[in-house]
Amino acid sequence: MSLRDIIGQGKAIEMLLGILKRQSVASSYLFCGESGVGKKAAAINFAKAMNCLKTVARHESRVGSENIVRNLELRTRNSEPVQIDACDECESCLKIEAGTHPDFLLVSPEDRQIRIEEIRAVDEALSFKPFEGRKKVVVVDDAEAMNISAANAFLKTLEEPPEDSVIILVSSKPDLLPATIRSRCSRINFVPLTTDSCMKVIGRTIEGQEALELVARLSMGRPGYALSADLSEERSWFLGLLKGMLGAEKDGWTSRDDMERWFDQGLIFFRDLAVLAITGDPARLINMDLKSYMAGFSKSLDIKGIIYIHQELSRLRRLLLFNLNKSITWNYTASLLRKELTG
Repeated sequence: MSLRDIIGQGKAIEMLLGILKRQSVASSYLFCGESGVGKKAAAINFAKAMNCLKTVARHESRVGSENIVRNLELRTRNSEPVQIDACDECESCLKIEAGTHPDFLLVSPEDRQIRIEEIRAVDEALSFKPFEGRKKVVVVDDAEAMNISAANAFLKTLEEPPEDSVIILVSSKPDLLPATIRSRCSRINFVPLTTDSCMKVIGRTIEGQEALELVARLSMGRPGYALSADLSEERSWFLGLLKGMLGAEKDGWTSRDDMERWFDQGLIFFRDLAVLAITGDPARLINMDLKSYMAGFSKSLDIKGIIYIHQELSRLRRLLLFNLNKSITWNYTASLLRKELTG
């Protein structure tokens, strides 16, 4: 895969290719956008493009005692135009893709955190000059997971970046990063994909046009999310717990991950109820195949009540960042839904 192979992120990819063409690579970047939209893939392929063996990065000539670096149109030795994107065939591209390149490091959270030990490993890796490539590249996935100690240590690295190094922070929640870190990074925004683009990404993994369209809608423009989970099964799980809440059953969540997944599904569900109440048009629903089921809900709830529930679920989803008690949150949410949906 190369940068141009990433679907649905035309603006961000053109920005990255423009940076490569102008040879104006910054020392640090922040790739922002919802999870599953291609940020991490773009970061890895940006690293590949910077170190691709088939890319001519610059032309140097000596005039007198000065070295003058001239930006030229990228060309190979036989004067044929050369792509500025990764070739995905040379030894460097293949090594970065496999995670074995000595000048490439991918850092990811463990147990929801990036600790100071990982940041110290980054500092150590960046202290050496590039061994094989033109740039040493560090990609920090889910960068908002850095704890306070790690973030403070990382700030020093951003303030004095080593020569010939590029740091790429990838985050779906950039507001959780300290402002001092965000301000030192060039920001590239990634957007949710259209339904058609999602279908192109996930098309090879799902059989049947109807099933493909359903999963693309449920992914909410995040094909990576669709590829990492069975969204139809996820929705069935959500509806089962919703029924349990309305029936005053005990806490059905087993973890914080369960809570996040349930609230994400709940926001989509009540979004659809609001759309149905306002427009009456089932074609506008994400859960289009549940239109009859949702119509039954909307009969017992006016638009004001639907919006109130959606606002409360949104508020609770944000508060999950502060480790809400699982049982208390279940009981509060269940009580709210029973009150609004059953009177």
